[in-house]
Amino acid sequence: MSDAVLEGSGLERRFRSGESILDVLAGADIRVRGGEIVAVVGPSGSGKSTLLHCLGGLDRPDAGTVRVEGQDLWALRERDLARVRNRRIAFVYQFHHLLPDFTALENVLLPRLIAGAGREEAAEAAHRVLESVGLAARVTHSPGELSGGEQQRVAVARALVNEPAIVLADEPSGNLDLETSRSIHALLQRLRDERGATFLVATHDPTLAGTADRVLRMDGGRLVEAEGSDPSTWVATAGGAA
Repeated sequence: MSDAVLEGSGLERRFRSGESILDVLAGADIRVRGGEIVAVVGPSGSGKSTLLHCLGGLDRPDAGTVRVEGQDLWALRERDLARVRNRRIAFVYQFHHLLPDFTALENVLLPRLIAGAGREEAAEAAHRVLESVGLAARVTHSPGELSGGEQQRVAVARALVNEPAIVLADEPSGNLDLETSRSIHALLQRLRDERGATFLVATHDPTLAGTADRVLRMDGGRLVEAEGSDPSTWVATAGGAA
């Protein structure tokens, strides 16, 4: 394992709800090393998505620091932050969010184009990563011509096309049936093993959490190591405010 590619320290995030203040993150600490899969578990509303948004540069925490490859994310100017989000951090969501009028290849090469690559170089990179997720024969298909699992594989390929330092995945199998979910779980493991990809996965699915190298659970706005050998207890005992 390499040194940490992502570190969050003392993260706090609160929201106003009517007359009340809701502490969603209350001093959360996390460290993810290169080439590992870390799962963050907890029921819906426990703060997992808020954590990923703060770590990924989408939502500024009220306190604390985030470092990606040693760089203080929230000390960056907006233009530089956008560049880091495009090139060094990638996201996969529960819903694939593919552009419906674009082919699989076009959806995947788009982040590479935004990063400044030429069309030919971006297409070559997209072909390579689509092949790595098992979709070499589906590159010219639109999202509507793909199954749910194939659509999510395209979303994973899109996340990897710029070879980011880390992929933040928010319930990546939450919209899929059991068999397809297991195929996505296996895909993340294979990409970790073959490409050295690093994943931080937020999930309430104990099966997905059980495939991770480490499991952290949300507990009152903080992160603690999941205990015990039964993955179903990790989510059931997780607490949080929002």
